[in-house]
Amino acid sequence: MPLDGTRGRDGAGPGGGGREGGPELATRTVSASGRSFAVAVLRFANGDFISVSEGEGRLGQMVASLAGAGPAPVTATVIPSKTDALFLRLVAERASSASGGIAVVSSSVRAGLGAEAAKALMSEIAEMVRRGA
Repeated sequence: MPLDGTRGRDGAGPGGGGREGGPELATRTVSASGRSFAVAVLRFANGDFISVSEGEGRLGQMVASLAGAGPAPVTATVIPSKTDALFLRLVAERASSASGGIAVVSSSVRAGLGAEAAKALMSEIAEMVRRGA
């Protein structure tokens, strides 16, 4: 849903899916390994802000990635991660490559994700980014 309440040409939001015009927010809940995660994707014309949180919605570890600066995205850690640094980096690089722009990913989880939860989250986030949330 668009943050400003307007609809785009195709009815999906400003300019069609948040890629042009104002930002668009999409949220989903992902359950894996007996845990529940809130995933939010805030889409802008030049990239995405992606938040993954378990329990109370919070900002946490943060990674930023920029595609188009070379053959691979340029990625930097903004707030270091105690756990799941590779997960954050992969999500940011895949999202920035998909949008051809910037991706900032924040994660606030109670404990390390583990393989099953990381895979479920990665799959859901990739789907949200690919389909325009």
